[in-house]
Amino acid sequence: MKESFDLNFDIKRLGKPITSSPLKNIHFVSDDEKILFDINYKNVLNHSKQNSCGDMVALEKAGPRELIYFQPEKVIAGIVTCGGLCPGLNNVIRSLVMQLHYQYKVKKIMGFRYGYRGLFSHSNESPLYLTVEDVEDIHYFGGSMLGCSRGSSDTVKIVDGLEHYGVNVLFTIGGDGTIKGSIDIEEEVRKRELDIAVVNIPKTIDNDIPYISRSFGFQTAFSEAVESIRCAHNEAIGAPNGIGIVKVMGRSSGFIAAQTTLAQKDVNYVLVPEIDFDLDGEHGLLSELEQRLKRAKHALIVVAEGAGQKFFEQQDTKYDLSGNKRLDDIGVYLKERIKASFANKKIEVNVKYIDPSYIIRSVPANPEDGVYCGFLAEHAVHAAMSGRTRMVIGRWNENFVNLPMDIIKAGRKKLDPNSSLWQSVLLSTGQPPLKA
Repeated sequence: MKESFDLNFDIKRLGKPITSSPLKNIHFVSDDEKILFDINYKNVLNHSKQNSCGDMVALEKAGPRELIYFQPEKVIAGIVTCGGLCPGLNNVIRSLVMQLHYQYKVKKIMGFRYGYRGLFSHSNESPLYLTVEDVEDIHYFGGSMLGCSRGSSDTVKIVDGLEHYGVNVLFTIGGDGTIKGSIDIEEEVRKRELDIAVVNIPKTIDNDIPYISRSFGFQTAFSEAVESIRCAHNEAIGAPNGIGIVKVMGRSSGFIAAQTTLAQKDVNYVLVPEIDFDLDGEHGLLSELEQRLKRAKHALIVVAEGAGQKFFEQQDTKYDLSGNKRLDDIGVYLKERIKASFANKKIEVNVKYIDPSYIIRSVPANPEDGVYCGFLAEHAVHAAMSGRTRMVIGRWNENFVNLPMDIIKAGRKKLDPNSSLWQSVLLSTGQPPLKA
């Protein structure tokens, strides 16, 4: 990830807010309230000695403003969910509707179906006009009541659709591909000189959006994955030389694999995209597994889906509709390589492979994620009503902050091999470096 000073953290605004907020008896956040990007005491001290405090990197604090840009009675809000499913989507939709309706008295809220293509004015899927009654129970269910889809869409047609429906506040819920699409929408809106705020609630089950400490759904994802770890461990200890393999989500980042391992401390080896490993050789995984079975008679492996892609022939690279590289199944590959290796040595092994990915991403949010989704949605509404645009809601240093959509230019957030998180994983598993 690029250093923070490469980015301008200023938030774009549609214009000067002159309308009094309808919110009562709450603390309003002033525009000069900031959250320091780096709160390390030594770094702050050194910076203050060498520079003025005014040039320290700081993020705009999220929250309600006393003056807002839009007149609530004239607002038509739109909501769209994009990409793959993730726990908490319905929670975010529900909270957006509740906040808009009850706090800002917005009368018209539209939900667009199946991602960005639902915004086309001539889409086969007509938008839903969302009421409190429509959304009051949706947080009990996984998925998205609006549906999701991947793929970029025609930005001109999307903005045509926004004009057609009269939408002047658009909430997009999705990850880096969705945010890139939101940037394109904002630029087309600006080109046409339209008064439309575009605000994103970042969604990625992998927790890989930069400058955001945690994305919604992540807490639920690794909590659900724990059950698969428990089952795989039972399978491994229940058979001679049992080996359990659990594949979890994580295309480029190993956060789910790491957190799941720490939550259920039965794992012996964790394989993530950020850290290279070998199968063969004196210190490769296969050799380490053999030594492990001699000692303990069982082993448990957790592997992130993006790990070990070097083992596959890279010929014609294929991509999904969101532009993500299609990954080969490292879990199946490990299972077959392990079975073949021990068969050649005439050593009995019983390998069980579990892939809970689609179960995990489809479940309802757990209570902690449910609360978190509510906060994100509330702050997104505050930001949009104040006229802020081209921004995402995030959490940094235990505070909710407004961030420019351009944070995605820093690349995906990755697990740091020198971090305390990964060091804790190594202490929990006891795994050695898996290099030949």
